Amino acid sequence: MNESKGKILLVDDDKDLLKLISLRLTASGYAVQTAESGEQALAQLAVSRPQLVITDLRMDGMDGMALFERIHGNMPTLPVIILTAHGTIPDAVAATQRGVFGFLTKPFDGKDLLTQVDHALRLSGGVAASGSSEAWRAAIVTRSQRMEEVLRQAKLVAASDASVLIFGASGTGKELMAQAIHQASSRAKKSFLAVNCAAIPENLLESELFGHAKGAFSGAVTAHRGLFQAAQGGTLFLDEIGDMPLALQAKLLRALQDRAVRPVGSTESVAIDVRILSATNHDLSENIRNGSFRADLFYRLNVVSLTLPLLADRSEDIPMLCAHFVEQIAARSNKPARTFAPEALELLVNGSWPGNVRQLFNVVEQSMALATSPVIPASLVQQALHDDNSLMVSLDEARRAFEHDFLVRLLKSTGGNVAQASRMAQRNRTEFYKLLQRHNLSPALFKDDKQAT
Repeated sequence: MNESKGKILLVDDDKDLLKLISLRLTASGYAVQTAESGEQALAQLAVSRPQLVITDLRMDGMDGMALFERIHGNMPTLPVIILTAHGTIPDAVAATQRGVFGFLTKPFDGKDLLTQVDHALRLSGGVAASGSSEAWRAAIVTRSQRMEEVLRQAKLVAASDASVLIFGASGTGKELMAQAIHQASSRAKKSFLAVNCAAIPENLLESELFGHAKGAFSGAVTAHRGLFQAAQGGTLFLDEIGDMPLALQAKLLRALQDRAVRPVGSTESVAIDVRILSATNHDLSENIRNGSFRADLFYRLNVVSLTLPLLADRSEDIPMLCAHFVEQIAARSNKPARTFAPEALELLVNGSWPGNVRQLFNVVEQSMALATSPVIPASLVQQALHDDNSLMVSLDEARRAFEHDFLVRLLKSTGGNVAQASRMAQRNRTEFYKLLQRHNLSPALFKDDKQAT
């Protein structure tokens, strides 16, 4: 049994058919659980989390649509395929409009069933628990192995007071990761304060961080403590640290070395006990080379580094994130939650997402705002993707996204043959391997693609 292909709950009151379909799915590498009624299926769902439910429509007691409604109410991202010997076109239309993933009429072709199963599992991204419901990381919705590895490292470093530098493109969730580290640390009961170093002018940023004395400058009618003092005993998150002006970098370095800050206009220093987490979407090594970032500050901040993956590199998370955002938006707007049609979800899963998770949220929010039915169609997602101009990315990020997609296409077309791919890219093999390493791409992952086509 190969659980990696997916966990399926199969529901049918016909024991012979239940056994036949179960054998077919098991032989294809799926882990199959069976239930002989809708009620039994709900009991199994309470203790296990399959990634797909396949149910007969006509059953004694709870029928397939009633079972779907119960599942949909508790687990809206869990795809359901309905089988029936009494299927009609109106039944199928009604079922898919209510959010049923697929509808097959018995007797069905085995290949059609396996195709639908594969499609459902791929688009659902799986709904099995990510392996942890710990409160410290509850805000980070993921089942991606890459993100799970980052979270594992985050949990380990949270136990210390080491400074952490979080790298990641805009919209990948750097502040959420910083908050998770704080929540997992011994400082969790103290303050978590954040400041965007790129959003505040230099003269104001110094006062914001270190505070100022009364009369320190025009308008300073009272003394101000600053974020370092306000976060005493807790955590201070310096976002976009790569945009901090050089003069202020020197003062920050001194504060970290001395564990004390001197408010603007004051002659006395104030001792501080604050953990520093910082983040950037810049290549700070390049900033150090061109003189816009201090190497000594970099080493002070970068005791431990964490790199967040692009959303396009964790596309298996997209269905879960969509469901999470739908619930958030519905609760905030007092509107009913909606689901995405399979075609709409496919567009979302296959998107390039240059704006990452933040862009996905915008697209989900617009799609929900314009939806007039319980199921969001692909046309609304296409419109939202076309209209979403709020997240223009930097040239470096756009170039990286293009480079990643170009390499993936090359490896797919050559079946992972590096010699052939490097020739097509007009690069020598050494350069090409460096490109693959930069984007964490392994040629071996693409060999089966070529053989299967």
